[in-house]
Amino acid sequence: MKVLDLQCAHQHTFEGWFGSDQELSDQMERGLLVCPFCGDGHIRKMPSAPRLNLQGSRETRAHPDGGVSQGGEPAPDDPAANASRALQAQWVQAMRQVIAETEDVGDRFAQEARAIHQGDANPRAIRGQASKQETLALLEEGIGVVPLPALPWLKETLQ
Repeated sequence: MKVLDLQCAHQHTFEGWFGSDQELSDQMERGLLVCPFCGDGHIRKMPSAPRLNLQGSRETRAHPDGGVSQGGEPAPDDPAANASRALQAQWVQAMRQVIAETEDVGDRFAQEARAIHQGDANPRAIRGQASKQETLALLEEGIGVVPLPALPWLKETLQ
């Protein structure tokens, strides 16, 4: 299994696991790779030394910077890379909290937001889908909404 660093057009860096270079190429050509943070489909492979995760490999390795890792875990990176990963992890945690604490009203979002704003529905935190035009109309009506990318994986457990 090859573990590669990938990056979207918005500079979000994430890992991709592939059986081969051909599998990576095939998925990129078919548009199957998207950024897990923003949903962008313009993905590129970053220059890096790919790691091979071999089941049962647990040897300890020394790294040039003095760090040590166990079986495929990278040594500590530079502070900027660590800060970027920490920020991305915080964003994922915040998005999961939003999902956990809101009611999904699906494509009825605009109607439900208006009903809550006008007092015709019980006040509660909701989420759902709205077109760009519907979102702009809600904002013009003074209804506070925050557009977020639709990332279905947020409902799942990530490893």
